[in-house]
Amino acid sequence: MTAKINPSKGAPYARIMGVGGYRPSRVVPNEVILEHIESSDEWIRSRSGIASRHWAGPEETVAEMSLAAGGKAIADAGISASDIDAVIVATVSHFAQTPAIATDIAHRIGAGKPPAFDISAGCAGFTYGLTLAKSMITDGSANHVLVIGVERLSDLTDKEDRATAFLFGDGAGAVIVGPSQVPAIGPTVWGSEGDKAETIKQTVPWDRFRSGDVTGLPLDSQGNVKFPAITQEGQAVFRWAVFEMAKVAQQALDAAGITADQLDAFIPHQANMRIIDSMIKALKLPEHVAVARDIETTGNTSAASIPLAMERLLATGAAKSGDTALVIGFGAGLVYAATVVTLP
Repeated sequence: MTAKINPSKGAPYARIMGVGGYRPSRVVPNEVILEHIESSDEWIRSRSGIASRHWAGPEETVAEMSLAAGGKAIADAGISASDIDAVIVATVSHFAQTPAIATDIAHRIGAGKPPAFDISAGCAGFTYGLTLAKSMITDGSANHVLVIGVERLSDLTDKEDRATAFLFGDGAGAVIVGPSQVPAIGPTVWGSEGDKAETIKQTVPWDRFRSGDVTGLPLDSQGNVKFPAITQEGQAVFRWAVFEMAKVAQQALDAAGITADQLDAFIPHQANMRIIDSMIKALKLPEHVAVARDIETTGNTSAASIPLAMERLLATGAAKSGDTALVIGFGAGLVYAATVVTLP
């Protein structure tokens, strides 16, 4: 006899209810980066659009930044921590393999005993988490989900690598995803291209770093293996992001049933200002669309970049509550995810 399983009783739709962000107190201008590489402020700005970034201090851990951003998102959503039914943290810079940092955050923020887990999807991590949270709301397994993107990429930056030393920053961004009676998070267009995984990677796998075998590995001036850092093939990544991610962004618009001229805001992963400008051109975004350019003063914060950029657009009034925004994350893997959302 086949047993009958009760159907899910989730909300008809999900929405972003609140957003919060945390940027470390230390601002690092390009002049500091130039102490370690041969370059210029003009070169860095022209190549990336970055003028400064934030680097975390010893007390600004992945957990502490997450708690700060998460607390702001909870307050912005008008709920209490005890209302949170799940915690999802997207990060690649929590150095403890286990347990997941999400469990510590759930406990310390006062959420009780909800399911909590980390995901590793690079710069698309936040959008992956948003998609998972939406599904949890609509299938009835949660009513409010805290989604956090957080990074301390200064710990994974080779400050002597001319190609990447200027790119990365630290910070945390968070949203609360909850029930909605109208569509407010569109279908997600997501995927991966593992054949291009070598274009963004960790310089040294942890097992090689531990083994002491230095063959073919980057060494410091004392002959020691450099601490693992993020490296990338800049031109290959740029071409992929410009030509392929614009197509994914358009697919997300199509899936949501809207056109570019119906958008109020565009919030792409803050990887590179030239990539952002190229995507604007490819999508033929009209001038009224507010475009997130948080990278100029925040740098590339990977999983944290989209919620941080979203928070800044709303805080500055460039975008407002109820606006329709296209968000897209893309990065190491190579992975990507895009969707259309209503801003909280």
